Amino acid sequence: MHVLSRRDVGQKGVRLATRKSKAGRRARRRNTPRPAGWPAVIPRIVTQDVEGLVRFIKRTFRAKGRYHDERPAELRIGDSIVMVSGRAGRESAQAFLYISVDNVDVTYRRALKEGAMTIEEPQEMPYGDRRAMVTDNWGNRWQIATFRKR
Repeated sequence: MHVLSRRDVGQKGVRLATRKSKAGRRARRRNTPRPAGWPAVIPRIVTQDVEGLVRFIKRTFRAKGRYHDERPAELRIGDSIVMVSGRAGRESAQAFLYISVDNVDVTYRRALKEGAMTIEEPQEMPYGDRRAMVTDNWGNRWQIATFRKR
């Protein structure tokens, strides 16, 4: 079992704490309300076509994770998590998500290649971001941005 502590997160990524490490022992002593390494807020998209949406997110945003038949997909985009799950008696629930990426133009083109439709083409914003916005085939809106300067 790998456990994360705040000290384990650095600029170059995340170092996993093992059972024998100091960070692992500290984390086991704490009673936390969520799995180690999970943020307090995780968006969850509910759709009838989980497999298709997971494929879109992975291809467009280079997300890590995979489709699961029996439980929600947990996709990691950078240091964030997006969950995608089936309806199972619930109504579909779309999202409007702001995604920070290394290159807006490349990500925008990947989104279009995967079937997304343009809401805003990539453009420089007065507050310093380069930003684009698309909607996917499941009704989700993705605001794709790269921080430039403020």
